[in-house]
Amino acid sequence: MTASTFPAWISDASTIHDPLGHGDRAVTFLRRLRHPNADNTNHAPGPNVITHPRAFQLHPWQERIVRRIYGPRHPDGSRIVKTVFLMLPRGNRKTSLAAALSLLHLFGPETRPAGQVIFQASIGFREAANIIREDKRLLNAVTIRDAFNSKKQITFPKNGSTLTALASDGGAAHGLTPSFTLIDEVHAWRGRDLWKAIKSGQAKTDDTLMVIATTAGRGAEGLAADLFAYARRVATGEVSNPEFLPVLFMAEPDDDWQNEATWFKANPGLSFGFPSMSGLRALAKEAEGNPAELASFKQFNLNIWQANSRDPLFDLLTYDSRQLDDDEADLEALPAYVGVDMSVSGDLTAVSIAFRHDDGQITLRSRVFVPGDELRLRGDRDGAPYERWRDDDLITVCPGPIIDNDMVADHVRDLCARYDVHEIAFDPHLARVTMQHLHDDGLPVFAFPQRPLTMGVAAGDLERIVTGKLVRHNGDSVLRHHFENVVTSRNPTRGLVRMHKARTASRIDAAVASAMAVSRAVTAHDTKSRYDSPDVLGLTILQ
Repeated sequence: MTASTFPAWISDASTIHDPLGHGDRAVTFLRRLRHPNADNTNHAPGPNVITHPRAFQLHPWQERIVRRIYGPRHPDGSRIVKTVFLMLPRGNRKTSLAAALSLLHLFGPETRPAGQVIFQASIGFREAANIIREDKRLLNAVTIRDAFNSKKQITFPKNGSTLTALASDGGAAHGLTPSFTLIDEVHAWRGRDLWKAIKSGQAKTDDTLMVIATTAGRGAEGLAADLFAYARRVATGEVSNPEFLPVLFMAEPDDDWQNEATWFKANPGLSFGFPSMSGLRALAKEAEGNPAELASFKQFNLNIWQANSRDPLFDLLTYDSRQLDDDEADLEALPAYVGVDMSVSGDLTAVSIAFRHDDGQITLRSRVFVPGDELRLRGDRDGAPYERWRDDDLITVCPGPIIDNDMVADHVRDLCARYDVHEIAFDPHLARVTMQHLHDDGLPVFAFPQRPLTMGVAAGDLERIVTGKLVRHNGDSVLRHHFENVVTSRNPTRGLVRMHKARTASRIDAAVASAMAVSRAVTAHDTKSRYDSPDVLGLTILQ
């Protein structure tokens, strides 16, 4: 299974370095703010004494995030963290926290002369303005312009710093030099113009900070998906970047979406009364047996990034729940069916094998072959950790820029030598030579053209096996990655399913090969002639 991305440091009481006290002063500043929706009338005095009924509520998990952003410093005093990817489900007050941080940079201890604080979200701007309006001292120290249909800006005349709400187009951001930027709900962005303008502006000055506060989105293509994928790679340690802080509160593949412990895990505010537990229970009840409501609950309330922007082949959590240990000796006794998706030029090749159990369950295994030249660059382009997968022996790396088909053929021969392989399915269009060589070896080669009709049936067979919880797998992260990249379109008339890549650089080869293997395991078994049965001799049935 994939490594956990959960930010354990939020609650493990580990030391957060704060050599210059910047983290402590940031926390102190935020606690002195007020919020219109805060209600501290029933709070008992504690280490952080609340002196006002509407004092800004900075809960322990939020305080840890603030300290982690502002505490660690370089020897010259500059902040180590430059970008924060804060992913929280709805109702966990991410916008309130981000708005408070903006004031830290506008007139708090992180302010700078003529500093530009940028909000790409009018809701965040309103939140910041409302916080200011709760304290007459702050209101007297700034100028707020937020009239309808006018430029929304807060100015701190003492040093000329400003907080500005940007329009959604990139043109408004050109020429800016932001010291702090809030990117709100990046999953809803369209295009990259505004992002490029903000990033280029940040590069003009030192010690900038960008906070990306968002709920989970959908799809594997676009700015939000790229940022999320990078945040996950940093969170798992696959990529080392101390300047990028991922804070990913989300349910993970092994978590049960109906278990309330999962809700607490994904919603750090739930222990403090937000969002509403009764509200979550009502939403979860509606999600039972309702795929659309279930998808929304997972995305917005458990913060599970939905794999595809259009339509996934199957629910990946259902697939993940079927990770089971199969004894190799048991597999050797089962009928097996191999599917091979051959490559063109420098693409990948995948070989999948499906073992059919007597009760109809299918054990699925896969092997992906990857060209070895420029493996790291290929991994960056494809969004896949090929070097780590190579080191963990999860893929086969072929020397050179293309796949060595002889290596693929040898792997198929090894499978046939070890298991009871009944069929080896190939698309003849790309595999005639390899098919001929294996046929000459006496192996059961089967022509499986990857046409819409045949692949539509195959994808449907795979979907039914997974959705029906009949699939069994060993948690192969490469195979799961390829399933995650699949987007489907469905023919409303014929009911056929077509598998697509989520984006151009996505790889779905193992998913295609698996569909071929599973479909043959299902079809070959279901259509076997009665005369193939060992209890049949000619037209006489043995009694």
